Amino acid sequence: YYITNNLRARVSMFVELQLSASLVNVESFTADGDDFRWYIKVKCSNCGEVPDHFLYVAKDETSEVKGGRGSANLVAKCRMCNRENSMSIVDGSVKAYNNDSEQFAPVVKFECRGIEPVDFSPRTGWVAVAADSASSFSDVDLGEKEWCDFDENEDREVGIYELRWQFKTTKS
Repeated sequence: YYITNNLRARVSMFVELQLSASLVNVESFTADGDDFRWYIKVKCSNCGEVPDHFLYVAKDETSEVKGGRGSANLVAKCRMCNRENSMSIVDGSVKAYNNDSEQFAPVVKFECRGIEPVDFSPRTGWVAVAADSASSFSDVDLGEKEWCDFDENEDREVGIYELRWQFKTTKS
């Protein structure tokens, strides 16, 4: 008897996207709404193929999974092995990053079937809240791994710098 790789593609895996950043006069930043697009590169768990382009997952978008197995926020077919794989954002898992010690902290959790995330592109659509101020900044673009602006209420710079990310597998 032997176990083939085909079994791995059908098992659900939970993966957190964790961010780390240096915050300057910023209390927190978070993805703005259920229509926020999380751009990720994924690896097929069946054949190991990693396409060179980013896909996106958004909580407010769902597609049916082939074979009547429900729905997911992302359904993608591997170009190498033709396996249909899926990914969903776990309900209630989107969190603000507010760690001023520059440690990694989870900001979203994905339930993955047949694929796993391997890279992230932060892009635009974030909301930043200034520290000790009533100011908030919408449509923050973190595509360059940093962002800065000026808080007119407090007459000072606000910024997010040295943005890094990692993926961590979790139990649920």
